[in-house]
Amino acid sequence: MHKELLAFVSEENSPQSHDASGEGKTDDPPNKRMRVDEDCVTPAEPDSDICPVCLGVLQDFCHPTFAKQVSDAVKKQQFEFDSLVLTVSLPAQLSVREHSCWLHVRKEVREKSMCLGKDDVIQVKDAFKWAVQGKIGQELGAAVLANSPCEVSVGFIHPETEEDCHFLANTCPDCFKPTKNKASIFTRMAVVKALEKISDEKFSRNYPCPPKKPNTRCSALDTSCLHTSVFIAEKTKTNLTVSAGRYNKFSRELPQTPWVIDGERRMDGSVEELIAAPLLSSFRADGFNFSSSGREDVDVRTLGNGRPFALELLNPHRTKFSRTEIKQIQETINQSSDKIRVRHLQIVTRDATSRMKEGEEEKTKTYSALIWTQKAIDDTDLDFLRNIKDLKIAQKTPLRVLHRRPLAVRQRLVHSMSAVHLDTHHFTLKLCTQAGTVLLIVVVSLHGRHCSYIKEFVHGDFGRTKPNLCDLMKTDADILELDVESVDVDWPPAIPD
Repeated sequence: MHKELLAFVSEENSPQSHDASGEGKTDDPPNKRMRVDEDCVTPAEPDSDICPVCLGVLQDFCHPTFAKQVSDAVKKQQFEFDSLVLTVSLPAQLSVREHSCWLHVRKEVREKSMCLGKDDVIQVKDAFKWAVQGKIGQELGAAVLANSPCEVSVGFIHPETEEDCHFLANTCPDCFKPTKNKASIFTRMAVVKALEKISDEKFSRNYPCPPKKPNTRCSALDTSCLHTSVFIAEKTKTNLTVSAGRYNKFSRELPQTPWVIDGERRMDGSVEELIAAPLLSSFRADGFNFSSSGREDVDVRTLGNGRPFALELLNPHRTKFSRTEIKQIQETINQSSDKIRVRHLQIVTRDATSRMKEGEEEKTKTYSALIWTQKAIDDTDLDFLRNIKDLKIAQKTPLRVLHRRPLAVRQRLVHSMSAVHLDTHHFTLKLCTQAGTVLLIVVVSLHGRHCSYIKEFVHGDFGRTKPNLCDLMKTDADILELDVESVDVDWPPAIPD
């Protein structure tokens, strides 16, 4: 195929027949240098014919030896998968050369009174994938699909011809915009966009048709393998596909996430770290992202059926687990600490995690608080609280978070309250609230007071929350302890024991 193509274009492949003086070239920085797999570099022999279109990709890298090199590189990374998708990254300038060759072929075909459409031409990338991906799949014992969670990436560079596309920056400057994450403006997408915009006549004035033969072949980059994230969920009610579940927190000295202030860590451990450690080890993942349906303060316990959470595992090398294996991971988490407990652990889909977030504004929460009052009380003083239903409160942004949240007045709803008298200055208050309703917790100690995250209904925040418990009871009141009794989001689905 290449011999026929070379013979076809060779008579036109001379400097005298085209205006290719380099007019329009820019001094833009060259493409980012990438690490090259030296085993895959094929140096050109002095008299060898290198295809001016594919720059040697189809000549030198479609053999079983290259497929085995790619497969061996994937095997070294120890991923577990039963299917894969092959992605190929070709030098951006190769698109310029394909376009140049197409214009030349179209001209020659028309002179012979023949008809040929661009859709009839197979792109180099497609030809390479058709030739190689089956061999790679066979070496790895995996099906090659159009879509797969496991992505095997092969890339090529050709430094000699990097300036081929620089003339496009002058002819189509609006197609080339600097971006933060790209070392060069000459990305493949930008070049393709410019080629769609430039006229054939202007292209031919700035670039030879057909393209000139290069002196060197393409070099292959290191093969990379990437697996899409796995989500783990956990909760008293659960859904199956990322990593998900529910957790209980029994400690009043454990933050949900690492507690860092001014670059200094304030407490050892966190809920997310206790959950993530066994999962990272089992899935052999590179990292994780933790999310949950709300959060509790460091000194607040989460009891009852627990709080829903999801854990996204990044680039996991293992993704297939039986239900028994997932249950064993759950037991490992629970045995690692008496500060938390996980239930309904399961793998779920990314889409399934949206159910957890959709419930943020719809869900109700039930709290149990130990209250101290300055005024002496008896059981009859609490009767009116039991009769309050759907109490509407207006909360200004709390003073303690005003530095990081916009000033606003938010309408909240306390659905119901109940109270149990303990002694003349203490009672237990249970509240069922709308999502986002904030209670003030003040923990009284010998050293003073500490405000936790669930806040302002009891104390009133200097009158910024109205009505508040102090107003309703006509006495100063503080919270000594707070527990989250339930988070009523029915996700993920419960897993029977």
